[in-house]
Amino acid sequence: MSRQLPPLNALKAFEAAARHLSFTKAAEELFVTQAAISHQIKTLEEYLGLKLFRRRNRSLSLTEDGQGYYQEIRSIFSAICDATERLMARNAKGTLTITMPPGFAIQWMVPRLMQFSQLHPEIDVRIKAVDQDEGTLIDDVDLAIYYGDGNWPDLLLYKLHSGYRIPAGDVPILPEKQQTLSSCNAYYLVMAPGHDTQGKVAAFRDWIVALLQQEDHEFMSWI
Repeated sequence: MSRQLPPLNALKAFEAAARHLSFTKAAEELFVTQAAISHQIKTLEEYLGLKLFRRRNRSLSLTEDGQGYYQEIRSIFSAICDATERLMARNAKGTLTITMPPGFAIQWMVPRLMQFSQLHPEIDVRIKAVDQDEGTLIDDVDLAIYYGDGNWPDLLLYKLHSGYRIPAGDVPILPEKQQTLSSCNAYYLVMAPGHDTQGKVAAFRDWIVALLQQEDHEFMSWI
């Protein structure tokens, strides 16, 4: 059996008008005319078969039925707003898409990714292991990790590592004892300008920079 719902536009107009006790303020909030609010209220009253408002001169008040109905639906509208805000916040904060060369993803990032997930369980990291042209970012990617000279003027860069210890893509993987060879190139965390202020991006940046600093210190102590 299908559930009966009143016209949703009329219900939205009633909630705003009842909250403000003003058709004018309800119209301003919903970006419609006062006449449109009045029409929606009339439609809802005809649907319900009862009066919701008392109109006296310039004043507006709820009838007993209108007051009771408003109290019932007010919490529902509030719950819808809260659920929408939570969903949008999770979507904005919760998914982080990073592109990087396959070698880097398999041999370095994936074995360490659990550490980040334990620190930030609310962020879902999605890795795109692809060989991508340096200096560009595709639209659905938040971050990228490149190996090169860092000459990408249109992007925001964070230098991660300048040795060969982290294999990536076509960078040669050397025996462990030989992986301290210097290089003019480096690994960079790359993002579009301004993206470093986003919570999920900043969290990943801070984590990977701190982790590499720690691993560099441990490696230098070992050798």
